Amino acid sequence: MTAPSAGSPHRRKNALTGEWVTVSPQRTKRPWQGDEAEESEATGVTYDPDCYLCPGNTRANGLINPDYSGPWAFDNDFPALSNGIGPNEMGSNGMGLTEIGPDEVGFDQTGSADVTPDAVAEGQKAAAAESSLFCSEPVSGRCRVLCYSPDHSKTLAKMTEGELSAVVQLWSDEVRQLRKKHRWVQVFENKGAMMGCSNPHPHGQIWAVDSLPTEAVKESKMQAAWFEAQGRVLLDQYRSDEEHSGERMVVATQHWSAVVPYWATWPFETLLLPRRHIDHLDGLTEQEQTDLAHILKSLLGAYDRLFATACPYTMGWHGTPGAASSPHWQLHAHIYPPLLRSATIRKHMVGYEMLSEAQRDLTPEVAAEQLRLAISAAN
Repeated sequence: MTAPSAGSPHRRKNALTGEWVTVSPQRTKRPWQGDEAEESEATGVTYDPDCYLCPGNTRANGLINPDYSGPWAFDNDFPALSNGIGPNEMGSNGMGLTEIGPDEVGFDQTGSADVTPDAVAEGQKAAAAESSLFCSEPVSGRCRVLCYSPDHSKTLAKMTEGELSAVVQLWSDEVRQLRKKHRWVQVFENKGAMMGCSNPHPHGQIWAVDSLPTEAVKESKMQAAWFEAQGRVLLDQYRSDEEHSGERMVVATQHWSAVVPYWATWPFETLLLPRRHIDHLDGLTEQEQTDLAHILKSLLGAYDRLFATACPYTMGWHGTPGAASSPHWQLHAHIYPPLLRSATIRKHMVGYEMLSEAQRDLTPEVAAEQLRLAISAAN
């Protein structure tokens, strides 16, 4: 099969999820008369007396923050998950699912059949069909908030590498404890009002859940299948191939590589990968933690320079599910900035993207080149 020209419409397959993205480079020339968001602005205010996350301030639930001087974590005052579910609250099958009982398939209170066997069979089929259409289960876990700095204005991009190293260490410490008890530990940050951030104080979150989320299932399935078929770690091989090609590479250090993925959906999306097999954040050496701070400083600063603003994004880490190590899973971070052409023009996932499959205009190769230029501008 002949590879399509990078300048013509084509589709690319995401090797990590199995999904496809349509690439339409010719659409970068279309005029824009659509919505323009307000530009993100850094306030420069180091302390806000009305901020729920600044040191010494009172939060919405009445608790008072300590006078913290570095990264600080606490349980979310408004968690999205219930903090633990006991056996009595679970379904009888122990998985939070309600099994179909005799009363639901045509039996009376005594358990004796009051209808014909055929009718019972039909009732069972109907009950099973209904349960599969309206399936639910409890969701439990723990939600944590991570304040990066006592400074109200200091985003990750503005921190020193030493301050960033302290954040990386906090990520590692939190993950080490939470993955002992929870199946999936999601470290993430929503930066900026454009990404739905409810408080401007620089902070991230951790949701530790007792079930495996959809994205984790897809990534685990694809990585496991590749490892079984090829005998290699999918993302480690992918990183090596990208480093050899160089087309989509953004920046590489001794221990880390950042690349605009071949299958990227968001215009300036990046994938951050360690340069050896590591399956979770708590497996990093001291040198790898320090080097991670270095590449984060470079990469996040490049976003700010490229768009001449405090660039919004969602960033999150994916590590192997559970407490055990995994031979096929590679630790990685996804960074998804929504901006498209400027600080006020963003990518919208609507229309074809919502109804059919993901689509992008700017090719990943062009996006990587622009990010490389933004990094070189700082040197």
